[in-house]
Amino acid sequence: MVDTRAGSISRDEVRANLVEVAATLLREQGAAAVTTRSVALAAGVQAPTIYRLFGDKEGLLEAVAEHAFATYVSEKALVANDEDPIADLRAGWNTHIGFGLANAALFGLLVDPGRSARSPAGAAGLEVLRGRVHRIAEIGRLRVTENRAVELIHAAGTGAVLTLLAMPPERRDLDLAEAMYDAVTQSILTDAPALAEDGTTAAAIAFRTVVPKLELLTETERALLSEWLDRATGNTSVLQGISTPG
Repeated sequence: MVDTRAGSISRDEVRANLVEVAATLLREQGAAAVTTRSVALAAGVQAPTIYRLFGDKEGLLEAVAEHAFATYVSEKALVANDEDPIADLRAGWNTHIGFGLANAALFGLLVDPGRSARSPAGAAGLEVLRGRVHRIAEIGRLRVTENRAVELIHAAGTGAVLTLLAMPPERRDLDLAEAMYDAVTQSILTDAPALAEDGTTAAAIAFRTVVPKLELLTETERALLSEWLDRATGNTSVLQGISTPG
């Protein structure tokens, strides 16, 4: 058994090892395999160690979910392509779908509203998606508000993964995820920057992205201008704090 006393392995190292072991069991054998006894045995520690470090099994699963969030967010950030925001969004979508299908049990933790809503890594993942959507707005290709686009992408991505995971692996139709992506992008993107029937809205959304940078205006003036642009784009209620794995 591992000795966590002074002079031996540190408390943080034991904790990190337990999280890794639990994550591996979850990924390879499913949630039923993650018990305090099985995790302690696989990690080479006594079961009371888990209770001292995490409180209980739920506390351990919380730590595993946070670890999974952090790993997922770092993978999403690596696919960023600032030169082509549309390709960047597609790459992020593919990463989301691939991660969910490869990590079914972990994905279940990630989309648990109770966990994702309070997770720092979950908030970081949300910012990655918001950043992608913001870059699309900057080039005048967004036909809906940024918040609305984030909501639609999050809902579609989560729903696509959960639907595919509910199918037997040999019957999964990956074209479903492609069709979902196409449907979402058709509803949120314009065919060209600020042109045709969507030109007014797309231009207003694009201009909205630079309002915070207009330092010649006062804070009150920037807020008023933002409000006007929100009205012009139909964004009468700005939604904040949306949670996503996306």
